[in-house]
Amino acid sequence: MTMNSIPINALQERYLQPHQARQRPPTTFEDLLGDSIERGFAAGHWELDALVEHLNKGGPLGPNGQPWTAESFQTLMKTLGE
Repeated sequence: MTMNSIPINALQERYLQPHQARQRPPTTFEDLLGDSIERGFAAGHWELDALVEHLNKGGPLGPNGQPWTAESFQTLMKTLGE
C-alpha cells in the first residue's frame, strides 16, 4: 500500500495530532498568551526582547500581573513545556 492510497482522514488521525503531548486543556491565561505570541510572531517579533516588548504592550501581563521580562518569559515557557 502506498501513501497515495491511504485516505487523508487516516493520516490526520494518526499523524496530525497537534496537542498529542498535552496533559490537560490550556487555561484562559495560556490561551490568551498563545494568541498574543502568535500575533507577535506574525508582526515579525522573532527575537526574545522584541517578543517580550510586544507582550508588555498587548498583554496579557506576566505571572502575578507583572510586566514581562526575558527571564519571566523563559521561566514560564520552561514550566509550561514540562
